[in-house]
Amino acid sequence: MSDLGAALRAWRDRTDPATVGLTNASPRRVVGLRRSELATLAGISPEYVARLEQGRAATPSVQVCASLARALRLSDDEEAHLMHLAGFAAAPDRIPWVIPSSLHRVIDHLGDTPVAVYNAAWRLLHWNRLFAAVFGDPVGATADDLNALIVQFESRNPRVRQTEIERAYFEQSLVADLRATSARYPNDPEVAALISRMAGNDRFCRLWALRAVANHESAHKTAVHPEVGAIPLDANVLTTQNTDLRVVVLTPRADTTAREKLNRLG
Repeated sequence: MSDLGAALRAWRDRTDPATVGLTNASPRRVVGLRRSELATLAGISPEYVARLEQGRAATPSVQVCASLARALRLSDDEEAHLMHLAGFAAAPDRIPWVIPSSLHRVIDHLGDTPVAVYNAAWRLLHWNRLFAAVFGDPVGATADDLNALIVQFESRNPRVRQTEIERAYFEQSLVADLRATSARYPNDPEVAALISRMAGNDRFCRLWALRAVANHESAHKTAVHPEVGAIPLDANVLTTQNTDLRVVVLTPRADTTAREKLNRLG
């Protein structure tokens, strides 16, 4: 099965017939759409759907991809991912690593807020002094300890605390973001190595199998500092134009003492 076929199958399996208007569908053994139902909704034959999922069909046209996206109720990110898998977007070989000087200047002006910059594979590239004060200084850290996915799924930073709901959302969002990155940079060795490295983690594998595609944009977490205690934070992720870097800005959560504690650490 090709990546395109596996994605189509996963999206078909997750689609509730009721959400696409099939309220009178006959009883079924599994959730999701039948191939014949997807074919009807997309205006193609069931045999063609089967060949696409099994990797036996030629690359579908842009029009067919768009019809499948509409039928499966794909998000904008997922439709873009579908187009990538079908070969309708140029794929650069390497994810960007260089941080523009303009971004450095912006970070310099955010000294009262923890800020960090990651590449598209979630490797930490740069951080300010307050980020290091809150989460621990990354200087001298191993490559594994600089990757947000590895740190999260292997609980490598004892200063980070999350509720079960926060953790579940954060991990699902990170994995969906990595899926999008893997489509944009299919030849990047770091991306391939990260996916292979994470394949030994059960939680990651369950989320990866869902084939969800989305940009990671926000999260909630609490930093536990040895001197000032718990610091509730909201993380907002800004993606830079043309460089695909992730700028993570951590702001104090409203109606808490987080601001006061950040000021003390600053």
